[in-house]
Amino acid sequence: MTNNSLPSVSESISAFIDKHFDAECAFLAELVKVPSDNPAGDCAAHARRAKELLEVLGFEVEAYPVPADLVRANGMISATNLIVRQRFADGGPVIALNAHGDVVPPGQGWTHDPYGAEIADDGKGKAMFGRGVAVSKSDFATYAFSLLALRDLAAAGAKLKGALELQLTYDEEAGGEIGPKWILDQGLSQANFALSAGFSYAVVTAHNGCLHLEVTVHGKQGHAAMPERGVDAIAAATQILTAIYASRDALKSRLSKTPGIVHPTLNVGLIEGGINTNVVPDRVSFRIDRRIIPEESPGEAEAELRALIQAAADKIPGIRIEIKRILLSLPLVKLPGAERLTETLQKRGKEFFGVDIGEHGVPIYTDARHYTAAGIPAVLYGTGPRTLAEANGHSADENVRLEDLRRATKTVAAALADLLS
Repeated sequence: MTNNSLPSVSESISAFIDKHFDAECAFLAELVKVPSDNPAGDCAAHARRAKELLEVLGFEVEAYPVPADLVRANGMISATNLIVRQRFADGGPVIALNAHGDVVPPGQGWTHDPYGAEIADDGKGKAMFGRGVAVSKSDFATYAFSLLALRDLAAAGAKLKGALELQLTYDEEAGGEIGPKWILDQGLSQANFALSAGFSYAVVTAHNGCLHLEVTVHGKQGHAAMPERGVDAIAAATQILTAIYASRDALKSRLSKTPGIVHPTLNVGLIEGGINTNVVPDRVSFRIDRRIIPEESPGEAEAELRALIQAAADKIPGIRIEIKRILLSLPLVKLPGAERLTETLQKRGKEFFGVDIGEHGVPIYTDARHYTAAGIPAVLYGTGPRTLAEANGHSADENVRLEDLRRATKTVAAALADLLS
């Protein structure tokens, strides 16, 4: 076997994945069966189980519990980052493979057990159902079995150079600050490229950033029978919210040049306040989600929104406001060198899926941004359908097609073999 013989590499990887595909599905099922909902974000137990399963596959697993104060500061209870390192011959790149094991809570409307990892055929082929099976526990399996396939390839004589690092983290749903960013900040990885969890029919090379602001409006409480003696925080918040909502049309004119991303968006998703029905409310808080397209400056977007809120509040006598940043997630941008990842994944994806693999951006935000913020070219690719909606991601009956899992694992393994050759 030689590295230049693409058919032999493809055939070897394909045969290996087919032979071990039942084991890959069983591995994924075990991950789905262990809850790792975030919130509440108590994910250490899932990391322990993932570590056990990876060790059964023959990997040495490094476990890094995140300090409790950092975990609490990120609104979670526990998080442990896992790293598996596979080194080949000297001289090649170090490629990080990152997937997250924390998931959103199941919610209502399921027809399958969200922690059952049930396999069913709905007429479109066999699929596994469960919370996190697509986002992104499936890529724990995709990346782990890709590593196994490359080990087998190297044992058969393929001359691979460089290293792979499987980086499994648990805080994507809370922002990723104590997952990939923490790994990079601690100097635990020296990756030259990064591949993050994604879907199978396109390579994602850009995504939106996200700003979360919490606005608190302070008024003065009073008796509802004499409301003029108080300062109504809800009435004041209503005026501020009216100004915020009125600004949304202007955002629609800021069109992104990135396929898959349209324009910035703004949403108010949470509001609370008041004391009782018969009391003039003295405090109201609400949270804003502002999506930032790759062409925007995150700092300027935040300054613009803060100025809008303050200008609206300044027109209301008797109130005081506080504006607190909860989250600022930078956009994912395409760095020089990312085309190597994209082109290789597209070539191998077309080989195994039989269709052209596109390249686009997405309006969500992911952990991949931490790699590009550190200067590491990163793209998203893994197991899943064409859209998040098809997988019911973050919805009831989340699922992943088993054939997508099989073919995506082959695609990733073959692309990595090319990149390490």
